[in-house]
Amino acid sequence: MPQLRRQFLRNSLALTLAAGFTPIASTAAGAAPAPTRRRALKKGYMLNTFPGSANTPLLKQFEMLKAVGFDGVEPRSHLNQEEVLRARDATGLEIPSVTCGQHSRLLAQPDPGTQQAGVAGIQQALRDAKRYGATSILVVPGLVTEAITYRENWDRTVAGVRACLPLATELGVTMAIENVWNNFLLSPMEAVRYVDEFKSPAVGFHLDIGNLMYVGWPEQWIRLLGSRIAKVHVKEFSRKKMEEEGKRKGFDVEYLEGDNNWPVIMKALDDIGYHGWAIVEPAYRPKGAEPAARLKTIAEKLDRIIAI
Repeated sequence: MPQLRRQFLRNSLALTLAAGFTPIASTAAGAAPAPTRRRALKKGYMLNTFPGSANTPLLKQFEMLKAVGFDGVEPRSHLNQEEVLRARDATGLEIPSVTCGQHSRLLAQPDPGTQQAGVAGIQQALRDAKRYGATSILVVPGLVTEAITYRENWDRTVAGVRACLPLATELGVTMAIENVWNNFLLSPMEAVRYVDEFKSPAVGFHLDIGNLMYVGWPEQWIRLLGSRIAKVHVKEFSRKKMEEEGKRKGFDVEYLEGDNNWPVIMKALDDIGYHGWAIVEPAYRPKGAEPAARLKTIAEKLDRIIAI
């Protein structure tokens, strides 16, 4: 199974950078200098979290991200393809992944028509990804509620993703299942079982480090999932704030100031040979922060995380 997955990633032009290190710049004046060498990971930004995105044209967003040193962006699906391509080509930023959580969540619903809309949404995301040169899409595996049981969500989402397998295989784009707060896939062993249910290298995992901090330790998930990991979301989380202020307040913390054990997490990624993308999904949004300055801070924090 791992060998098939590696072959699929090669066929779909997945980035498999050779292990090594390259220089990075130091942080702002007065701060401790960043390490002078870093892993060969590319830096991405989840576009849905762009500060002030409602008032910033797409091309401008790409330009601002390029200016602070990002290598690529992760847009959502169902955007105007031509506009996305113009922004990509004008800036030289890559598009490694496309998100379609809004659509893939529909797979959990009992109505067959709604489930089919979810399938159609995932298929459109696959086509978007192929057009942009992305090697994977982010798929949210439904949700579990009082009305939607664990078993029902498992069966419905497996059926929906399976319906998209022929197109994903044809296009060479991986459907990467993300761990989100949907009361589903609550352990790494279960996540492994879910991905392996498809018996296809066209299904992988999109590991969100911050999202799983309340249920476990990222390094354990990383080592168990191994080559199934197609992309990584870099997000900070404070267990202390969660315990004192509520679960979602755990995200209300700056990068490198939470409880993520980044040295251990990064070593686990090294141990499984992960050489792809580190895509930030900033959940902490300080009030009054100027967008360009905020992006610069995030880029510098990501450099430091990669360099640990």
